[in-house]
Amino acid sequence: MDSDIKLNPAFRGRATSSTLLINESVTRLWEQGEEILQMGFGESRFAVHPKLEAAMIESAARKSYLPARGLPSLCEAVAAYHTDKLALPISSHQVIVGPGSKALIFALQMALDADLFMPTPSWVSYRPQAELLKRSVVHIPSKMADDYRFDLDKFDELVQAAGNRQKLLVINSPNNPTGQMLDEPFLRELAEYCRKEGVLVLSDEIYFRIQHGETPHCSIAKYYPEGTFILGGPSKHLSVGGWRLGVAIVPDTKAGANVIAALEVIAGEIWASAAAPMQFAALTAYSGDPDIETYIDECADIHGIRTRFLYEQLSALGVHCTNPQGAFYVTANFDNLSAELARSGIRS
Repeated sequence: MDSDIKLNPAFRGRATSSTLLINESVTRLWEQGEEILQMGFGESRFAVHPKLEAAMIESAARKSYLPARGLPSLCEAVAAYHTDKLALPISSHQVIVGPGSKALIFALQMALDADLFMPTPSWVSYRPQAELLKRSVVHIPSKMADDYRFDLDKFDELVQAAGNRQKLLVINSPNNPTGQMLDEPFLRELAEYCRKEGVLVLSDEIYFRIQHGETPHCSIAKYYPEGTFILGGPSKHLSVGGWRLGVAIVPDTKAGANVIAALEVIAGEIWASAAAPMQFAALTAYSGDPDIETYIDECADIHGIRTRFLYEQLSALGVHCTNPQGAFYVTANFDNLSAELARSGIRS
């Protein structure tokens, strides 16, 4: 009987997400008493703020299904919070809440009939999500010598060669895995290009509150509001990744309303609604409470100190590293040490 069970061909050759595998492996080693430095997983280790913890405890008895779009008061709070932090006019009808931004990114790719264009290097799930949906994925090459910066000329070459299919560009600032940020002049130039070529933008801003360099966070939606989808959530800057809550903000246009309607269909048929206790607790996360906002800033500063230390130490060893400006990442290239590493059995 087992031989008669056929998998969807889209799963052929697929494996569990590499970052999740790393985290599970490290957790097992920790449980066995091993001393391991976890340097391959995007999770902040800070404690949950006491006010957020209290809100979760108070919300634990919330057990009813909520609207597929999300708790209306939470959508309003998310809109108000991002209006304040991004200096953009955002209304609650542009917001949808889901079980993590990862699920919402997949849902958005499902809702849009578009091929994915993604910078190199990128977070590990953008491409597999697109391929599971049988969408083409186009990688935008970059150079280590340029710190893997986005090459607009290369992007244009790929766009021109791609034909008439709708195109969706994913950008991530602050960036996973480089820790770099896209500055305002570049985002203005990229927005003008995407508008001219009709390229949609998935702006993954999950780390937007973790900035610790000289470049302030700016959303490309400031310059391209009609074609930008903002994805985010509280998991990184409030250290609640396991709570699995994400938000998406769509353009305030007729087309954006159509996308929200499609996302509601997907939500209703797959996850029904994000967990009720999480949504009620998230009202506190998006309340703008001064104590919580101060905590976010303090944690961001500490992330900056840690990533700067790692950058300086690895650089001193001759390892090429990207200069971190946000999030909690450094991309280290060990190519010039490959011979020494190979002698130690490390070849990947």
